[in-house]
Amino acid sequence: MKESYKLLEVPGYRAVGLKWEGAYKDVGQLKQTIRRMNERVGELDKAVEPDVQLGLSYHLRPDGFVHYSAYKVSEEQQVPKGMVEVRIPAMTCLYTEHQKGEVIGETYWKLNLWLKSSSYRPFKEKGAVYYDDLPIKHERYPADRDEEDPHFSILIPVVKRNETND
Repeated sequence: MKESYKLLEVPGYRAVGLKWEGAYKDVGQLKQTIRRMNERVGELDKAVEPDVQLGLSYHLRPDGFVHYSAYKVSEEQQVPKGMVEVRIPAMTCLYTEHQKGEVIGETYWKLNLWLKSSSYRPFKEKGAVYYDDLPIKHERYPADRDEEDPHFSILIPVVKRNETND
């Protein structure tokens, strides 16, 4: 299947959910965190899109990453016990879809290849040290996904190559 990429202007938003930080070797624990957050979405009575679970990954460690499994919420939402709040600023994102039946690593490899040949590069937060070619990955999972063979949207924050932000 031919990949499709587009640039989107994504408005800033507030999300609430569970935070996981760990090594790649412990990624099995992340799946439990994602499942637990999916089960707790009912506690977010001010969820803006309760049928879309977010996966917000930041590659801030050499052996792994920080991940927020969350839902977009309104300003009125209280943060339930054990959950955290995340503020996502408005940004330009490279958007694509990962299709059911495809290899996730391959989807990201092709996306990175496309990005390297474009006039954009991944956004990096000022002063942060990242350990991945795609340092920030935002995924949007529909409620009806198959956990073993998921389909989901991928948004990579980007800036024009000539812009300095890191």
